[in-house]
Amino acid sequence: MFELKKTLTYQSIFLLWKEIKEFLCTLGNIGRDFVRVFNCIFKLKVNLKETLEQSKRFAYDSLPISLAIVGMTSSIIAMQLAPELAKQGGADYTGMLSSLVMVRELAPVMSAFAIISMVGSSFASEIASMSVTEQINAMKVLKVDPVQYLIVPRVLAGFFFMPVVFIVSATFGLICAGFVSNWTAELSLLNYITSLWHGLYVRDIFIAILKCATFGATIALISSSCGYSTRGGAKEVGISTTKAVVWSFLAIAVWDFVFAALFYL
Repeated sequence: MFELKKTLTYQSIFLLWKEIKEFLCTLGNIGRDFVRVFNCIFKLKVNLKETLEQSKRFAYDSLPISLAIVGMTSSIIAMQLAPELAKQGGADYTGMLSSLVMVRELAPVMSAFAIISMVGSSFASEIASMSVTEQINAMKVLKVDPVQYLIVPRVLAGFFFMPVVFIVSATFGLICAGFVSNWTAELSLLNYITSLWHGLYVRDIFIAILKCATFGATIALISSSCGYSTRGGAKEVGISTTKAVVWSFLAIAVWDFVFAALFYL
């Protein structure tokens, strides 16, 4: 038996089973916390003060990095797109294509990635530190529901305020794309704005807002859940933070595919 455990095959299978078990445990913890959060919201057990505090972190702290990422990405796309369209005589379509790309995909996904990096990671590390230092157990002793106090406000903040970040970031990205198009392809701002309105549909805006609300709630739930289930010490805090970021990126990709299949297939 000892010799069997030293074989490469056994170790490979053992590592694979360990990863599968870890995946299922994390998924189960997230599902469990989702049920608890939904139950608290359904019963209107919401800490308004804490929700407003977490909303500030979502809407204010993550905005600069979101603007930087979306603005630079939209500028790069316009820098490559506008001259090529101008060569083909289609420069007037630059605004239309920019609005479609920005509203449907670029602004929601890039904003979500920025929020994961800035806010989601801080949620996970903060709650994980509280867990390993017994602060969550102290809350339970004081008859305070940790899920109601820690996770519910963050999920609500993500649901309601990530769409705000998206709207500001998308607007800024379209403005940046307009100036870059004017610089690289000599497209007048008036033609750009006219083309932009032809490609900007109310349906796309509402779908993007719903998508961003889902993204925000998902990021907050996964980050908080990974932090809440942390046990151990400082090493486990780092592992939980990394896990929260990776799972959040994966969830955003899955949700983005779901929305594309539901509304654009």
